[in-house]
Amino acid sequence: MTGGYFSDAALFLIDTVIGLYTLIILLRFLFQLTRADFYNPVSQFIVKVSNPPLAYLRRVVPSVRGIDFAAVVLLVVLESLRLGLKELMIGHTPHLAGVLMLGIAEILKLAVYVFVFSIFARALLSWVSKGHHHPLAHLLGSFTEPLLMPARRLLPTTGGLDLSPIIVFIALMLLLKLLVQPLLDLGRVMI
Repeated sequence: MTGGYFSDAALFLIDTVIGLYTLIILLRFLFQLTRADFYNPVSQFIVKVSNPPLAYLRRVVPSVRGIDFAAVVLLVVLESLRLGLKELMIGHTPHLAGVLMLGIAEILKLAVYVFVFSIFARALLSWVSKGHHHPLAHLLGSFTEPLLMPARRLLPTTGGLDLSPIIVFIALMLLLKLLVQPLLDLGRVMI
């Protein structure tokens, strides 16, 4: 019985440690894509923590048209490693193609949820007048604005009420249901 406790604890540690580092790498990648405030203290922390493996990978994997493919490779490797180790620990022998497909789908799902959470947090901070001067509020603004701006252009003026987060939430949920979920299902079948 004690073996079950140790394997559960090991599974938890693998899931947590690799999952958190994957989130940090994903945030760095998304901050670069959206051109979020690089000099923000939160951004600087993410850059410092994620820089060692990315600096090494950038020697091998180049950036193309401003997209940091070293970060993409690292994300896929980390998430696939996390999923593969979990499968091995529960006694399954995973197939590499399934693990890779599931890893890519999980990264896409996490990216969607990062944007959803960021937009929600930005909306909450906008209700607090002092929140606009906080570094996190500024970072959330520069991070989510590339998604919200096109939605604002589509909507008519509503007298100070910004409905663009609702449009973006709907688009992100449709992305989850129409793209990410089929990839997750395919990866689970292949694993």
